[in-house]
Amino acid sequence: MDVAPADRAARPAGAAGRRVTAARALVCIVLFAGACRAAPIPESQRYPVGTPFRAQYRTIDGTRLRMIDTGNGTPVVFIHGFGASMYGWRYQLPVVVAAGYRVVVIDNRGFGFSDKPAHGYTSAAYAHLIVSLLDSLGIASAVLVGHSMGGAIAAEVALAHPDRVRGMVLIDAAGFGVRWPGVLKVARWPFVGAIVTSFRSRWVTGRILRSTFADPSKVTDADVDQYYAPVPDPAYGRALRGVLREFRFDSLGGRLGGVQAPTLILWGDNDRWIPLRDGSRFAREVQRSVLALLSHSGHDAPEESPDQVNRYLLDYLKEGLSRIPENVGLH
Repeated sequence: MDVAPADRAARPAGAAGRRVTAARALVCIVLFAGACRAAPIPESQRYPVGTPFRAQYRTIDGTRLRMIDTGNGTPVVFIHGFGASMYGWRYQLPVVVAAGYRVVVIDNRGFGFSDKPAHGYTSAAYAHLIVSLLDSLGIASAVLVGHSMGGAIAAEVALAHPDRVRGMVLIDAAGFGVRWPGVLKVARWPFVGAIVTSFRSRWVTGRILRSTFADPSKVTDADVDQYYAPVPDPAYGRALRGVLREFRFDSLGGRLGGVQAPTLILWGDNDRWIPLRDGSRFAREVQRSVLALLSHSGHDAPEESPDQVNRYLLDYLKEGLSRIPENVGLH
C-alpha cells in the first residue's frame, strides 16, 4: 500500500522516504483493521474456566490483580510478558502443581483482567508490585519464572530484593532491548501511538501473537480469542501506551552481576523479538546461571514449546536450585 503523495517528486528520497511511506501504510492498515473490532469471548469462556484452577482477585499495591494461587510446597511465581496474561502459562501450571509446588500466577498490572491505571508501569513499580504480592500471600521467598518483559521484572526483583528470590527462570527475557514488530514500533511513537492503540482489533492481536512463534500455524483461533478478550477494554490502550512509555526494556546491561539467585535461562532458537545473543549475554552476566536452547521455538516458548520448557523447568526446580551453575537438565 502506497500512501505517499501522488506527486512522486514530492516524496522524501532514499531509505528515509521508504521508511516514512512504510510507516504511513502500516498506520493505515492498523486503523482499517481496528475499525473492524470483533466482540470478545464472554467471561464464561475465559481462562481458567474449564480447568481445575479458579481465578480470584486481590488488591496489591493499589492494583486489583486477577490471579491464581494453588498447590503446596515451594512457591513458584509466574510473570508473563508484554500483552499476555495468565493464559500464557496454561501449559506450565498443572505440571508444576502436580510436581508438588505452590503456584502463583497473575494478570500483571495493565494486562489481562487486572486494573489498568494511567501510570505505574516503570521497572521499579513492577518489581515493587511483585514483592507486595509476596507479602500479601505470606511468601518469604519464591522461585520467579519470567517470560519476556516478565523476565526483566523478575531480574529487577532479584536485584532489589535478593532475599525474596530463591531461584529464577528467565525465558526469552527482555533487558537489553526488543525488536518490536511494526505495529508496536508505531505504537511507541508520540501522538501517532495514541491513535494506533485506540484502534485495537482481533486481527492485529492475532498478527502480533503469531509473530512470537517460530511456526505461526501453531497459534489457534482459541488462542487469539483468549489474547483478544481484554483488548476492547477502554483502559487497555491507555495501559499499553503507559507500559511502552514507562517500562525500560533495556535497563539490565551491566547490572546483572548483582543477581545472587541460581538462574536457568531458556531461549528459543528462532526468537525474532529478542535474539539469542541476548540470552548468551544473560548467561555471561548472571554469575550462577546456565543457558539452554529450545529447538524450533520462537519468542513465546512457554506456549509454542511447552514440553521442552516443562522438562527444563522441572529439572531446575528439583535439582538446579542447589546445583547451578552446573549443567543441570541439559540432556
